[in-house]
Amino acid sequence: MVISESIATSMRGRLVLSAFAFQAVGAFFGTALGFGILYANPDLGAWRWMYATAIVPAILVVIGRLYITESPHWLVSKGRTEDGEKATHKLLKRNPQYPKDVSLGHLLHKAKPAEGSGTYLALFKKNNRRATILASVPWFLQDLGVYGIGIFTPTILAAVIGKESKSHALADTIHNDMLGAKGSALMDTLFVLGIIVAFFMVDRVGRIKLQIVGFIGCAVGLVLAGLSIRPDGTNVMWLLFLGFTLFYFMVNFGPNGMTYLLAGEVFPTQVRGKGAGFAASFAKIGAVLTAFLFPILLKTIGTTALLGGLVAAFLLGAAVTYFFRIETRGLNLEALDGEDVPTQG
Repeated sequence: MVISESIATSMRGRLVLSAFAFQAVGAFFGTALGFGILYANPDLGAWRWMYATAIVPAILVVIGRLYITESPHWLVSKGRTEDGEKATHKLLKRNPQYPKDVSLGHLLHKAKPAEGSGTYLALFKKNNRRATILASVPWFLQDLGVYGIGIFTPTILAAVIGKESKSHALADTIHNDMLGAKGSALMDTLFVLGIIVAFFMVDRVGRIKLQIVGFIGCAVGLVLAGLSIRPDGTNVMWLLFLGFTLFYFMVNFGPNGMTYLLAGEVFPTQVRGKGAGFAASFAKIGAVLTAFLFPILLKTIGTTALLGGLVAAFLLGAAVTYFFRIETRGLNLEALDGEDVPTQG
């Protein structure tokens, strides 16, 4: 959201997705690190070293956040015009300095707080309701699938990549974890590839089209995975692998990246923080529900029925995106602070 409010409109989508891409890059290197630790220290206590490796980077991130330039949009919306001008001047710092003077006084009339903007109820008022639905519901639906599939992807891919042991002996447990790490690393590579392709298309094609195509692509991938399951419970491995490959590419190409981007763009400045925060929190309800219910449903209704439910969720995500669409490609965020807010793209 800070990037969205501090970057030129023409490259806003690409740079926000560039930041988001580091989630996928981090997932890949995290998996590789976990594999390396298991390889060097094949012990059940290796998880402690995995956690410990994140301590120093986390501290550096906390320190680095103290030096981030505050959003000029937010400062002006709070009546701190002079601070907003200083922040804008800092963002535009170059040699030679241009422009030399920054004036944001023209934004004051747009930044006047709307009625009820101090509470979360403002998100459900007529002017913001469409944005709230677009930012929250598709993100919730994609988290249902992404976190659900993520739970058992390593186990399934371990069977694809190598022979998984059914024993509970220490050596076999470590063996299974390393196979799962290899499978996860492969899928994380597709995560990175998906966001790279989205990077080159988002400011040309638009957010809404990529999100709809991504949702449908994820659904097709899960259909292929479901078709790979034979009546006797075995799998057509190439079809299963193809389905997972398509799913993991499309999820970052579409809904995983676009929901992250749209949540920071579709709301007026006065409620942008609340809107983006609400959307992310609502989405994580889906993630938590999946973490608890997925293993239970997998056992009670079976893999095929569960995959069918996730296919329906992704198709619903595509439909909600279409009917509540707000295309922000090429849209100056200041336009959202006016009375005539564009609703469709």
